[in-house]
Amino acid sequence: MAGPDGRTAKDEQLDRDRVDPRGENLTTDQGVRVDDTDNSLQAGERGPTLMEDFHFREKITSFDQERIPERVVHARGAGAYGYFEVTDPLTDFTRADFLCDTSLRTPVFVRFSTVAGSRGSADTVRDVRGFAVKFYTREGNFDLVGNNMPVFFIQDAIKFPDFVHAVKPEPHNEIPQAASAHDTLWDFVQLQPETMHMMMWLMSDRALPRSYRMMQGFGVHTFRLVTADGRATFVKFHWKPKLGTHSLVWDEVQKIAGKDADFNRRDLWDCIEAGAYPEWELGVQLVPEEDEFAYDVDLLDPTKIIPEERVPVRPVGRLVLDRNPENFFAETEQVAFHLGNVVPGIDFSNDPLLQGRLFSYLDTQLIRLGGPNFPQLPVNRPVAPVANNQRDGYHQTRVHRGETSYAPNSIGNGEPTVAGPEGGAYVHYQERVDGNKIRKRSESFKDHFSQATLFWNSMADWEREHIVAAFRFELGKVTRPHIREGVLRHLSQVHGDLARRVAEGLGTEAPPSAPVHEESSPALSQANAPREDIATRKVAILAADGSDAVSLRTVKQRLSAAGALPEVLAAHAGTVTGAGGESIPVDRAMSTMASVLYDAVLVPGGDKAVDTLTSDGLAVHYVAEAYKHGKAVGALGAGRLLLSAAGLRDVAYAENGVRDDRGVVTQGEAGDASEDFCSTFASAIAAHRHWDRDVDAVPA
Repeated sequence: MAGPDGRTAKDEQLDRDRVDPRGENLTTDQGVRVDDTDNSLQAGERGPTLMEDFHFREKITSFDQERIPERVVHARGAGAYGYFEVTDPLTDFTRADFLCDTSLRTPVFVRFSTVAGSRGSADTVRDVRGFAVKFYTREGNFDLVGNNMPVFFIQDAIKFPDFVHAVKPEPHNEIPQAASAHDTLWDFVQLQPETMHMMMWLMSDRALPRSYRMMQGFGVHTFRLVTADGRATFVKFHWKPKLGTHSLVWDEVQKIAGKDADFNRRDLWDCIEAGAYPEWELGVQLVPEEDEFAYDVDLLDPTKIIPEERVPVRPVGRLVLDRNPENFFAETEQVAFHLGNVVPGIDFSNDPLLQGRLFSYLDTQLIRLGGPNFPQLPVNRPVAPVANNQRDGYHQTRVHRGETSYAPNSIGNGEPTVAGPEGGAYVHYQERVDGNKIRKRSESFKDHFSQATLFWNSMADWEREHIVAAFRFELGKVTRPHIREGVLRHLSQVHGDLARRVAEGLGTEAPPSAPVHEESSPALSQANAPREDIATRKVAILAADGSDAVSLRTVKQRLSAAGALPEVLAAHAGTVTGAGGESIPVDRAMSTMASVLYDAVLVPGGDKAVDTLTSDGLAVHYVAEAYKHGKAVGALGAGRLLLSAAGLRDVAYAENGVRDDRGVVTQGEAGDASEDFCSTFASAIAAHRHWDRDVDAVPA
């Protein structure tokens, strides 16, 4: 619970662990002050270094060992602190107090990540994104370790090493980095049809999020909520971003990887620093135990969803991230998530992938973080009191008192004692389990294509075009024909039109297609995401000497008031001179940025400025590229000439007043930017992308 100043117990706990060397003398790890840290101790000015130089040895040893093994998967990540508040209590379904008590503000740490790449890879690659939340509840830590996609590639954890080995860079040459477009991954896919639903998600724009702040999250598995009297309800967890779910496009992500490999982590950091705190709504799908078999999918199958139209997502709380870490290594890199970290009122299902993860995550942390005491690291330490008989080991930071470290004992009064259910102890859900020891999957897991078809049926036309293009690109990188043929056979089971269009791009024939259903789930399409808010949207305003300073200032102020982040770009940093002699501050030099790093581009009026910009190939490219990527483009007065120079010849411009032609917003008359123009341009930005354009008519 937060105090009067808004600070939580986790904040106070972290205060005690902070070290700030400012104003202090340099010392060794033993607290001995150092007189020189630039020169090793040596025998004479040109003599050998002496091993008795304890400062040198300590300093270099620490440096030699300051890197720990990176995560096998999810190595590339970014994190932040925040809080969770329950808004619609789940009192009838669980005893977990952080989901029941509206007076609580539960501190959290959230880590976002890519799956396949190394720590040095780019943020914007085509990949699944991790969405892991550590709740520091007063009953102990609860880790909800999910992804930005609600399903996974495999059904049983025993296949996880195979999948990861297949998607990682190929072992003979360590190529390609952070990419799925290679033979080994698609060989696995063509031999493992259970991957097809997830591959549809991976080939969609969901694999290219605009930012972590505009990305959904899912718990993936079916869990259980359990009441104090032992009654259970199946639950699936959903995170929905307040800003809506939005994506980049393939051409953008490749360019951003070169322009700013830290695009997503920088975006998260900058928005929190600016006070534009990312926010998500936590929702749950609840299924009574008696309805476990009421659906045409098995709730234990992690490659399946329950469509929201059949089981609505019930909003229950809000997650807000409001503080950046102070040290990436100590916090973001050392945070240790584990699905086995649950609190009273939350339990597991028999999902075989979930069951395997319960072992794997703990096993991973033991080797990465050097032994069993990693929960004592500040970022991992619970705010709930810890008392047990675990002792010693690497990196033990507690100084245990007393003579006993075993149970039962009489010397230490039998303490620490077992609480029991009435004392808030965790009690596992009592489920009857029996059966023969076998290696066999349930028959209910064998439908590998119907939900892949559901996903395809649910997409808007532009989303389907992007999926087809993604399959063509990925399979076009595959060198072995039989692998491409195997994947096409799977695609023909998903939808004949999908298989045909992909095959055309590969210059081959599609296999005969199977009959498919026509069901759809509108909730799966990003075309149905909220599109009312422009908060944190970045707008590039192109300026030069002679720009209309009045209209530029007006539109910048109005966009900023709506929460957008407009920046003035020019050929150089510093200032440019407006048409009336005013000094216009320039936020960035155009050459240091790129249109792919913005959500929209605006060209103010001013004849002289527009003449300069139309002769600047970079300015012309800004407009053309933004248009081809479906982004909002605005022009005031003479600014329309730059749009024409960029090849936007199929656009109908406003001669008088304001006109919006598929997200290209223009104002014909000269002078100040009207309120109508600003609101129309803001609406065009809020729409995120405008895919009804003839983008192929515009030069790259």
